[in-house]
Amino acid sequence: MKNQAQEQVMTVSKSINHEQREHGKLGPKISETLKRKLTFGARIVRGGGMKRIFKKLFNVGKEEKLLKVCQCHLSTTAGPITGLLFISTDKVAFCSERSLRFTSPTGEIVRAYYKVVIPIRKIMRANQSENARNPREKYIEIVTVDNFDFWFMGFVNYQKALNCLQQTVSQSSIRQIDSRRNVALPLLQN
Repeated sequence: MKNQAQEQVMTVSKSINHEQREHGKLGPKISETLKRKLTFGARIVRGGGMKRIFKKLFNVGKEEKLLKVCQCHLSTTAGPITGLLFISTDKVAFCSERSLRFTSPTGEIVRAYYKVVIPIRKIMRANQSENARNPREKYIEIVTVDNFDFWFMGFVNYQKALNCLQQTVSQSSIRQIDSRRNVALPLLQN
């Protein structure tokens, strides 16, 4: 377990150079960015690894399996938010790396992590996209059945994330079709 956690910390730190090449500076100074990434990696180790963090952050079913975790950015109207994208057999979930400041309805300042949970069965498709001016900047667009779209960017390994997501969505669609057939067939036999 410890070796796996150490590998995760190394992966987080190695991603800094890659992210800088793809999306420019992540912070005002490289030293601040490095410190933030290493602190984040240490939090992963203290949290017991990615699977434990996933279970702690999100409601996880008994049969649900975590397939992939990707460090990336979620595009929002307020700008990109850095965090982790969890792809499981039941959902795609994102949690920000740091807590964000919000103003509550009563006017007080509250800190909370930015989370997004999309059930796999609600995902219509996962599209690949790239910046027309800079093709190295690649994005993944997730479109839901109710026409919401979520944009993720800045992946350490874009192609692996895209492949995992598309395969998971495809398998979910097949399972849904099969479950409908199993329900419909006995009705047709009567």
